[in-house]
Amino acid sequence: MLQQILHDMYIDPELLAELSDVQKHILFYKMREEQLRRWREREAWEALAQAEGLRPPKVKRAVSDKHIQWLLGADGEVWVWIMGEGPGDKPYEEISEELIAERARLQAQREAEELWRQKEAEITKKFRDALANEKARILAEKWKVEMEDRKAAKVLEERIREEFKRKEEEERKRGEEQIRLQEEQRAKELYWTLKQAQLQSGTSEHEEREWEEQLRRSKAADEERSRGAQRARDEYRRHSLRAIQKGTVAGLSSMFQELGQSHEQEARLYHHLPGPGPPPPLAIPVRTWERPLRPVSREVIVRWFKEEQLPRRAGFERNTKSIAPWFHGIISREDAEDLLENMTEGAFLVRVSEKIWGYTLSYRLQKGFKHFLVDASGDFYSFLGVDPNRHATLTDLIDFHKEEIITVSGGELLQEPCGQRDSPPDYHLLFE
Repeated sequence: MLQQILHDMYIDPELLAELSDVQKHILFYKMREEQLRRWREREAWEALAQAEGLRPPKVKRAVSDKHIQWLLGADGEVWVWIMGEGPGDKPYEEISEELIAERARLQAQREAEELWRQKEAEITKKFRDALANEKARILAEKWKVEMEDRKAAKVLEERIREEFKRKEEEERKRGEEQIRLQEEQRAKELYWTLKQAQLQSGTSEHEEREWEEQLRRSKAADEERSRGAQRARDEYRRHSLRAIQKGTVAGLSSMFQELGQSHEQEARLYHHLPGPGPPPPLAIPVRTWERPLRPVSREVIVRWFKEEQLPRRAGFERNTKSIAPWFHGIISREDAEDLLENMTEGAFLVRVSEKIWGYTLSYRLQKGFKHFLVDASGDFYSFLGVDPNRHATLTDLIDFHKEEIITVSGGELLQEPCGQRDSPPDYHLLFE
């Protein structure tokens, strides 16, 4: 699985979501090492090709003849003009004050014009309607009393018209005065608003210093995480040596050794182990089907388990025909966490993974859960990106981590297996 990821330099997002922070850090570390190896290999090949004349040497780019000519002043030096310091220039503060006052005045003027248009329309409509109503009243009265003196009626109408015109002019003057006062008040409000915004802009320098301090703290935290990762890698190598001395592993993981280590090298390693020697290797089952690159359905996972895992006694207790209490079938992360919810720290279960050819070990923390991927795509079992040890069987992996922690940072130790809760058990499809 790791070799395929390093070959493609790509990992499926769903598979990446299953990894813990430590697993992601180690995986990205290995991918970076692979990038550097490819780059060095390409550089060496290009140097060899140039030496043998297969590729022309790189030609340096010609120096550009473009240049810049500065305007010189009367003293022969570069002419520089600073706004506010030249002859006849106003101070910057005065220019800023004038600009703010002018902006406030123009804004208030536009608002006053809009208010006056609305006010004028209201006044015109008000007196036009009043005049029409009065004319209608006069005509009604005139026709009612059958006034014969039409001249008197005309004089009365003119007198009323002049009276209304006088009142309209008075109303207009009062409206203009009201709008003018509002304009002056609005100009003052806008001036102080813009002035306050100008004063607040002076705080940007303080914010920039705070940002630089946060950047410095972030870099220090990155360096601390890098040192922690180095300590974790040293601890993994120490655990690898301890596992070899116990004789409980089938070999070292390819994540921390050279890729492509052969079975002959593992045989030579066993030859030097103390004690009676490792257990005889299990017979590798002959595959009667073509396994896809990754699980695509539950039916395919069940067939993979029956074809490849049952012959290797995956899920059984050691030297018995009983299924291990920690073994579960194809269940989701949420179902696993629900089973572990009411258990104490150190409880665990192993479920068949739907993401890779292997399993997922779900572990109960004091507050929360952890999920570790177990790679079973080869002839051994090992944690993906966490544990540097290979194990001949799935039971060997579980028994090993009942005595040795999984990660240095978390200190996970397998203590209490989480069994079945429902009937039939969730693994019944795998053993039918």
